[in-house]
Amino acid sequence: MSDHDQITLLLQRIRQGDREAEAKLAPIVYDHLHRLAQRAFRSERPGHTLQPTALISELYLRLIRDTSIDWQSRAHFFAVAASTIRRILVDHARGTNAQRRPKPRQRVQFDDVLIYSEDRAEAVLMVDEALTKLKAWDERQARVVELRFFGGLSFEETAQALGVSDRTVKRDWTMARAWLSAKLNGAQSGAPQ
Repeated sequence: MSDHDQITLLLQRIRQGDREAEAKLAPIVYDHLHRLAQRAFRSERPGHTLQPTALISELYLRLIRDTSIDWQSRAHFFAVAASTIRRILVDHARGTNAQRRPKPRQRVQFDDVLIYSEDRAEAVLMVDEALTKLKAWDERQARVVELRFFGGLSFEETAQALGVSDRTVKRDWTMARAWLSAKLNGAQSGAPQ
């Protein structure tokens, strides 16, 4: 049985209350979740108040303990993980630096902001706000960004999670990144402000 199939089966067993399945799932998904956390923190200095291991622990507990989720597949698991990672990082950014905002006309690079840093907490909040606006304009594009960046899913996995083609995901990814970059840097776009 492949990891993909095994993850799906274990998730279904967890949903049915099988605590043994929880113990079996953790080592299978841990490496992927750890890579996501390391990627999010790759430029953070030592001593950061939120560490990758703490992020993974909180993420895993939130996902596994939520019995309301009707797990469908590995892709679905990592799609929900992506949303949860985003919420954890945004909550931490709010708690760390809620009052500070970037200076007017300060350039915010979309790719740089998505590497979490307490020093850039206000920029993380700006990205979250921009993603929320993008979701109102084009929900699928916002989900593509969330799945690709926060969930670390490939184009193929993102397409599977959303039920669309790889080509559609690639197009949405390109458009969403351009819109978010423009939004973060105050440029005008065709999307709602």
